[in-house]
Amino acid sequence: MSKYSQLFTNFRLRKRLLALVDAFIVLVAGLLVNLPLPIFSDRIGRAQLFSFLLLCAFCCFACQLLFGAYNKLWRYFNLRDYLSCVKGIVGGFVVAVVLFYLISGTGFPIFSVLTCVIATVGVCLFRYMFKGTFISLVNAGLQEGKKRRTMIIGAGEATRVLLDEIKRLQSPKENDAVGAVDTVNMYPVCLIDDDRYKIGKFFNDVLVAGGTSDIEKIARLERIEQIIFAIPSCPPKDRAVILDLCGKTGLPVKILPFVGCLQDVSESEKSNYISQIRDIKVEDLLGREPIKFDNSEIRGFIENKVCMVTGGGGSIGSELVRQIAKYNPAQVIIVDIYENNAYDIQQELVMEYGKSLNLVTIIASVRDYFRMNQIFKKYKPQVVFHAAAHKHVPLMENNPMEAIKNNVVGTFNMATLSLINNVKKFVMISTDKAVNPTNVMGASKRCCEMIVQFFAQQKDCRTEFVTTRFGNVLGSNGSVIPLFKRQIEQGKPVTVTHPDIIRYFMTIPEAVNLVLEAASFAHGGEIFVLDMGQPVKIVTLAENLIRMYGKVPYKDVEIKFTGLRPGEKLLEELLMGEEGLQKTKNKLIYIGKQIPIDLDSFVDQLWDLKNAASANDDQKAIQALHKIVPTFTTPEEFNKTVMMPKV
Repeated sequence: MSKYSQLFTNFRLRKRLLALVDAFIVLVAGLLVNLPLPIFSDRIGRAQLFSFLLLCAFCCFACQLLFGAYNKLWRYFNLRDYLSCVKGIVGGFVVAVVLFYLISGTGFPIFSVLTCVIATVGVCLFRYMFKGTFISLVNAGLQEGKKRRTMIIGAGEATRVLLDEIKRLQSPKENDAVGAVDTVNMYPVCLIDDDRYKIGKFFNDVLVAGGTSDIEKIARLERIEQIIFAIPSCPPKDRAVILDLCGKTGLPVKILPFVGCLQDVSESEKSNYISQIRDIKVEDLLGREPIKFDNSEIRGFIENKVCMVTGGGGSIGSELVRQIAKYNPAQVIIVDIYENNAYDIQQELVMEYGKSLNLVTIIASVRDYFRMNQIFKKYKPQVVFHAAAHKHVPLMENNPMEAIKNNVVGTFNMATLSLINNVKKFVMISTDKAVNPTNVMGASKRCCEMIVQFFAQQKDCRTEFVTTRFGNVLGSNGSVIPLFKRQIEQGKPVTVTHPDIIRYFMTIPEAVNLVLEAASFAHGGEIFVLDMGQPVKIVTLAENLIRMYGKVPYKDVEIKFTGLRPGEKLLEELLMGEEGLQKTKNKLIYIGKQIPIDLDSFVDQLWDLKNAASANDDQKAIQALHKIVPTFTTPEEFNKTVMMPKV
């Protein structure tokens, strides 16, 4: 920015200049009225005329200051601001006439009415004409090139670091050093902050143009091309509101990372700060605090133990493996039937830890009892995390026997082997779809929960069996988010099954930390449930995701409602009515009390279910599943009775 641009963009200086211009307009208006037509001032002399006009100029300045005519930036002047100018000028002339009469004893100067009219028109006309000229002057001397006009939300420490780095990287000396013409592809046009003491002032030479309620208007007036959210400490609820306002502009929005993440790096490494600016994620829009977990207890639980993770290559399983690896386990055993996923997480951990992590990757199916028994005998796991499962609702509706074989039989195999081999803890990953299930996948997972509770109720059981239950996981293989992203990126309509469908959501790290912390203080038989806050409308999630891409929902990207899929609920639940709630040390984690299971009848029903699935008889398998899970109902029956909460 040139020194001339800085001169014209200094708000205090512009206030003084504007006051002087207003005074000049008032004086010129009086002279224009009186010099050609002295008849209007025949009752006062020239000395009194000039005194009166000076008094008018002073009173108009005071009244305009009172009505806020100098508080608004010129480029953002609207009808209301012009009215404040009119009030200031008219009010100033009225006060001046009264004071002039009290001081001089002279009667009402008739010419003052015409002078007031001309001065009012002149003041408003000057602002209107100068508005366009001012914007050109502000941009004078700027070499924007191909830089994107950028609005930054926040005028705090994070923004200061960002602006300092932009200046350094855009300096001629730095550009010569790196051999680049455009080191940073952004031009900071303005800042947004709700601190009223900052609005209208400059922060690191960039104007704080308004509050968050002005985002849409300022973005339009300033021809903004992208927005950066730079308030890392902003509470999630406020963050969701502000990002929603940013989304309404239809511009791409990015987020600045927390400044604290740079505290452990050298000054030279802080030049990477700009590269850490990321696209906003859907979890930024959930509007709730991230779940806090007690890592010390998790470390004590995992450290120096042999940990097995079934389904270790999946979205939840792989994150479990990553988190477990941080707590110095004696050994980590990844078990997965899909070799590509298993290979990916294996290579990731080898790159991260090298030989310091004792890692074993095994391709095997939890359906194969004898193969899994072989693995248990060889590696002797002390903690088993059972994440292997078929979880895609529509696919399992069409292939019910596969859901039963993999989910139910697989869980029974793993729980049996854990009991026989004296595993210290067995932790099963469940889902909110297991509560009053309306589909085969949910019913099979409810049956898995019952299997875990069945083993927990065995006499002299040395293994602590525990279930963790949570809602939809953002970014997981079964999440709607990857599908929405593909549809938006390919220019296709985003498909939502129903306008009223809502879900609970959590992030993958939250889900995994829940599993680990629940396991750390479990005693056996518990179903741990996470308080996930308010559910989220899927259509709202889709709209926000479209805005994240800088597009307008229903205009740039169509949203199509395709109808509920087979077995799909409008509303998922996290707790069954008979389970009740018990608090834990973590205020956001609850325990559902054990439900007594008739051991004899359960085993018989489980055997019938297994046989029906092995025979690949869909009808018998579903009938057996209804019998063993009495809460298994049809989605039509459930959706008719459910009371939809307001979201």
